[in-house]
Amino acid sequence: MTRDEVLQHYREAGALLEGHFLLTSGLHSPIYMQSARVLMFPQRAEALCKALAERLRAALGSSPVDLVCSPALGGIVVGYEMARQLGVPAIFTERVDGKFTLRRGFDIPKGARVLMAEDVVTTGKSSRECIDCITQNGGKVVAASCIVDRSDGEVDLGVPLFSLCGFKVPAYREDELPPELQKIPAVKPGSRNLA
Repeated sequence: MTRDEVLQHYREAGALLEGHFLLTSGLHSPIYMQSARVLMFPQRAEALCKALAERLRAALGSSPVDLVCSPALGGIVVGYEMARQLGVPAIFTERVDGKFTLRRGFDIPKGARVLMAEDVVTTGKSSRECIDCITQNGGKVVAASCIVDRSDGEVDLGVPLFSLCGFKVPAYREDELPPELQKIPAVKPGSRNLA
């Protein structure tokens, strides 16, 4: 699947938004990728994750992982569908007192090869926190995956990152906002409370 095909899924689902957005990372951006709008269509989630799983298998072999783990909330659907495509179980981490943890009876067998799966990676903060949780619970993260890498290959997660689409979008600290964004109130469409 090409970058343009991925972005077309986002456009058709009304998920490629323009304006002034406060990202989960705390940065501001003129573009927001609302993956939940794309993933609400099972056929889109299947097509995107199938292509991503094929990319992962091509690089790591036919049975690259034992388990898929994703950060809640945004990564749950992608993690589930990636696990389905790879034929392995899916679990997710949740924030408890601001820190990712495993709940709901989830555990990671010691030494299990784990794929950390996300929808969108921008700064990699949530991904690294999820990877830390996996490692602290006995897993070995062999790779990370996302549908869209907003850093376009610049983010370092400490493991290989496989994405369907690199899409470099400007992101600014609040004290560096360009004049056009200063004129528009910021909207926070993401799922993590930044307060």
